[in-house]
Amino acid sequence: MRGELQTRRDFITGATALAAGATLAGVATAESKPKFRLKYIVGAAMYGTKPLAEILPEVRKTGAEAVEFWARPHGNQREQVDKLGVEAVRDLLKKNRVRMGSLTCFKYGIFGMQPEMKLVKSLGGDMVICNSVGPRGLKGDALKSAVKSLAEKLKPHVARAEELGVILGVENHGGTIINSPESQLMLMDLVPSSHLGMALAGYHMPQNPDLIGRHIQRLGKRLVHFQAWEHGMGCSKKLPKAQELMQLPGRGPLDFRPIVKALKAINFGGRVEIFMHPVPRGIPILETTAKVTAEINRSRAYLEKCLVQA
Repeated sequence: MRGELQTRRDFITGATALAAGATLAGVATAESKPKFRLKYIVGAAMYGTKPLAEILPEVRKTGAEAVEFWARPHGNQREQVDKLGVEAVRDLLKKNRVRMGSLTCFKYGIFGMQPEMKLVKSLGGDMVICNSVGPRGLKGDALKSAVKSLAEKLKPHVARAEELGVILGVENHGGTIINSPESQLMLMDLVPSSHLGMALAGYHMPQNPDLIGRHIQRLGKRLVHFQAWEHGMGCSKKLPKAQELMQLPGRGPLDFRPIVKALKAINFGGRVEIFMHPVPRGIPILETTAKVTAEINRSRAYLEKCLVQA
């Protein structure tokens, strides 16, 4: 009987120790799991055509480590690289502890981005972004045919991106084939390469946060860049500044909570760009560099609040 009690006691003690160990292991695993965070990138075009020497010191003030250069008419950082030279720009990036992230350039078209891929790589970046081609509004077989044709034309450019180790991001611009969620998913299916992905601009999506969130989850790993940018009151005509700023997260009516929740659900590892277009293009979104930085931070605080609630 005593042996039986001893065996039972040993079993209970052992089971308790195992349970405690499992609980501690669970706590340790939970604590060691990296917390999801949004990785921000500064769109230099938010500062218009200010010199890089003035823009780059602002990047880390916004909680970002990377910068995106833009070409005219939206900014002129791409043109500044030509003027200053690659080495000088590398030195400026290093001096300000900023990493080159991506380059958005529409003027050469998506089939003219191979030299830009090489340039971005030489500056330490990993992505070029461009919009696709038109027309918009196609449906059914006409849409399938147009997307298939685009996919075939893109393949050599994606192959070059693979060779260079960069990503070709396609923006869902409003005036192109790859505007609708349906066409975006078609293109991703037709070109199953991790070096081609969607640079999703919230502005060009239906302004339905749940729809955008669902689409982000469907894109999954093919989402490579996210522009935190809403339609607000638009960006095609001059508006009072308060109305123009409604393109920014937290300023306009779009609820970013379902969107941020979706980014968290897919463990989005790409970069988030707080963005808007001023009218006319190429000017800073606000009068001074300090005010632009403060406005970016205002939107970042809003997105971080959404993340807490995700």
